[in-house]
Amino acid sequence: MPKFFEIKFPEECQSLPDGFWSAIDVWIQKPHVVNKRLCGVHEAESEDKHEAMLGLLTRNGDPEHETCLSTHVRTFIPKVDIYGARKQKELVAKDSDGQQVTFIPFEEVEAGPVSAKEDNVYSIKLRLDDSGQWALELHVRAPEAWHSDGVAYAKLPWLSGCLLPKLARWAAVPRGGGWPGATLSLLPLEKYGAVYQRLKNKYKAMVKVWPEVTDPEKFVYEDVAIATYLLVLWAEERAERDAQAPQSFVDLGCGNGLLVHILANEGHPGKGIDVRKRKIWDTYGPGTILQERAIVPGESSLFPETDWLIGNHSDELTPWIPVMAARSSYSCRYFVLPCCFFDFFGKYRRRRSQKSQYEEYVGFVGEVSRVCGFRTREDCLRIPSTKRVCLLGRRRTYEACDEARAEERRAHFIRSRQSASGDDDDAGDRKAWGSGFRPRGRVEVVRNCMSLSRDLVDGVVLRVAHALLAMPDERPSCPDGWKRGGSLRVGQVVALLGDDTLQRLKNECGGLQTLLKNNHQVFQVEGGTVRIRDWRDEKPGKRKAPAPPGALKTRVCWFHLHHPEGCPLVADKCNFAHGEGELRESSRPPKKKMNEHL
Repeated sequence: MPKFFEIKFPEECQSLPDGFWSAIDVWIQKPHVVNKRLCGVHEAESEDKHEAMLGLLTRNGDPEHETCLSTHVRTFIPKVDIYGARKQKELVAKDSDGQQVTFIPFEEVEAGPVSAKEDNVYSIKLRLDDSGQWALELHVRAPEAWHSDGVAYAKLPWLSGCLLPKLARWAAVPRGGGWPGATLSLLPLEKYGAVYQRLKNKYKAMVKVWPEVTDPEKFVYEDVAIATYLLVLWAEERAERDAQAPQSFVDLGCGNGLLVHILANEGHPGKGIDVRKRKIWDTYGPGTILQERAIVPGESSLFPETDWLIGNHSDELTPWIPVMAARSSYSCRYFVLPCCFFDFFGKYRRRRSQKSQYEEYVGFVGEVSRVCGFRTREDCLRIPSTKRVCLLGRRRTYEACDEARAEERRAHFIRSRQSASGDDDDAGDRKAWGSGFRPRGRVEVVRNCMSLSRDLVDGVVLRVAHALLAMPDERPSCPDGWKRGGSLRVGQVVALLGDDTLQRLKNECGGLQTLLKNNHQVFQVEGGTVRIRDWRDEKPGKRKAPAPPGALKTRVCWFHLHHPEGCPLVADKCNFAHGEGELRESSRPPKKKMNEHL
């Protein structure tokens, strides 16, 4: 096949050829990580009726080493069903000696003939040239006749401009570790994809009316994905048990309540409980049951009539949810998605381990589940979050008649964690088994540096800016000589501040870095590095458009007041006031100059 495109690897690349095969395996097994219009693939051994298509490989001399050929078939699972009864498949042929993989697409209808798509045959090849440099090549059998439908069959520019560069990056830095594992490993992908698209279309209007301060794009589609997971899981469970009635549920720490709203709308009886009511609760209607109250582990927080307990980013309740499910009834199951790191009686304390804190914490919650007597399963969700590993307890490791001994193990484990936390209250009594647990307060504490005093913030900004401007310009100097200064890592900025200031910042979420990002008028913070912002470098549309001529502005330009050369923008191009006369609140007192403050 003729070469269509290639990418050269750096000469110092040491990960090849093993990295090539690691990258190829991702594309073969998980094409949805690149092609967002796919939900995934099914892989199967190739059958005799598929072997005839290997004749396509031998035309024009492909592959070079037929004796080292291994084949299997993958079936595409699109997010939106555009194919009906027609299954889009590929025969994947790996040539280990030739360092190449060939993809032969074909269409198959049940009890019908196999139809090969010869024009869309392509290969990805790793080649080492005479000078010792590696290259990744894309070969296409008939580029002039290539057909794209935008789903299973992408356009050729996408293969060369998106897929191949990603494969090259993955091959140059092989993916390490095996955790978390495959996504949606406990569900049938076809059903997940169909339900997700239905729910996404049904609830996407929530994005436009979202009244909370949180990002609607993230939270709406994340809860849609979690609801999809549970609905498909529960449908499979009903089929296994030959049951008709939809499962009941209680969402503990339900937050915005959207997950409860979706599950209830889809026919599952249940409710959500949270210590603090959200604005959006009032928009759901009477069919969504949400209760505002604190949940303290104990006899009053058991749900013997409920099928499933849910903990979706349930914070301090997370390790308690397997316990509460186990003690509610022998048939009660649970689903938990760990996020923040809590033990039974306070913050989770890390062990000495080579694992990440998140991996270690998920392991701890899994340990709790096993001690509680659950056959514990892990899975990885497809949600816009770095913390997407969930745990499920659907069956017990003991018989119902052994409940008393199982409870002894649970109580002993909780007491051991209580002693380790330094709280010696008796936790053996079932009525007091949550003694020492501290639920969050009803009032949400704002810790985003917005509650800090103006004098403290201004002082930090001036001190950091002064240090940056005192450094030589690290970027090309401007023709007009406007000083940009150097850059500092956030860790280096810490050394500029006093202990009292640092202590006050530690009480805020994100601390110093959050304060610097909040002051984006002055600073550019990327990858943990702080620089003075030059507004002339801003791309159109990244920030709001310049104020129209004559408009009154609400804030004084920091550069107009404090930079040695003033603001790099003329007044009518700057969104901030160059002098008191442009201010909407003209009575505002001027801020101190940099040298006066320092």
